[in-house]
Amino acid sequence: MTSREQRAATFQALHTGEPFVIPNPWDAGSARVLAALGFEALATTSSGFAFTLGRLDGKVTLDEVIEHVEALVGATDLPLSVDLENGYGAEPESAALAVTRVAEAGAVGGSIEDYDPDGHLYDFQHAVERVAAAVEAARRFDWPFTLTARAENHLRGNPDLEDTIARLQAFEAAGADVLYAPGLETAAEIRAVCAAVTKPVNALARRTLSFADIVAAGAQRVSVGGSLTWTAVNALATAATEIRDRGDFSSLGEGSRLGEWLG
Repeated sequence: MTSREQRAATFQALHTGEPFVIPNPWDAGSARVLAALGFEALATTSSGFAFTLGRLDGKVTLDEVIEHVEALVGATDLPLSVDLENGYGAEPESAALAVTRVAEAGAVGGSIEDYDPDGHLYDFQHAVERVAAAVEAARRFDWPFTLTARAENHLRGNPDLEDTIARLQAFEAAGADVLYAPGLETAAEIRAVCAAVTKPVNALARRTLSFADIVAAGAQRVSVGGSLTWTAVNALATAATEIRDRGDFSSLGEGSRLGEWLG
């Protein structure tokens, strides 16, 4: 098998084994650190990547994402899944194109969401058509591209669990390999989603829930979104504020473990 085929097979197998954490690096360096720490797969974060360009989430192009994917794929041997947002276009063809292009760049998975950056959730049927188009594109490869379908209600001011579940069930019927409703707040909500579908469920980590809590609720995969990016950025801002306000350099880090992580 080629390296890409091996990564694809590894990623597919993770979804049938023990539940796992798939952390979200924001650049090649953070990807290599996470690989050195023993994680088995990685996923991009659209908000974290946008930050590296000095932008807010939703303000990058597909071409820029492809460059980012190529950098992350080249940084480690781990399977990479890509946060494709809405597919960089409202029509089903855009979702299909986004899947095709990141797969050609070396990714072995990706997610399509049902929210338009113009500020609205897609109508139910249109959302399903977009997932179906992404699935069709993923199935054109002779290796398994793992497609995740996202229902964005709970991040977008519409915490309607019934509608979220209906959308995820429809995405499953359209062929999605993994189902994801970011923004669920409680183990009970995660449990309700997991009980309503048969495909693996990705859950977004919450500070109020442990990995054991999320797994007990039925999730197979746990991602952290942009949170590791903000952990690093907040540490930077805290140290820089202490330097600016008090001339205090005591919070500065050091790079003694770079050889361990990047060597």
